[in-house]
Amino acid sequence: MAKKSVASLQTNSKRLTKAIKMVRSPKSGAYTFVEAVMAPELVNDWMNKK
Repeated sequence: MAKKSVASLQTNSKRLTKAIKMVRSPKSGAYTFVEAVMAPELVNDWMNKK
């Protein structure tokens, strides 16, 4: 799991974070990556939900 602030995603003094989470598929058991762009305050909530 990683979180990173990306300079190209910053617009009009709003700071955004691109969060990437590794999720295991219940069907095949393989891991997939889920990405989302959000405010830094919301990252921990997003990472903790299933």
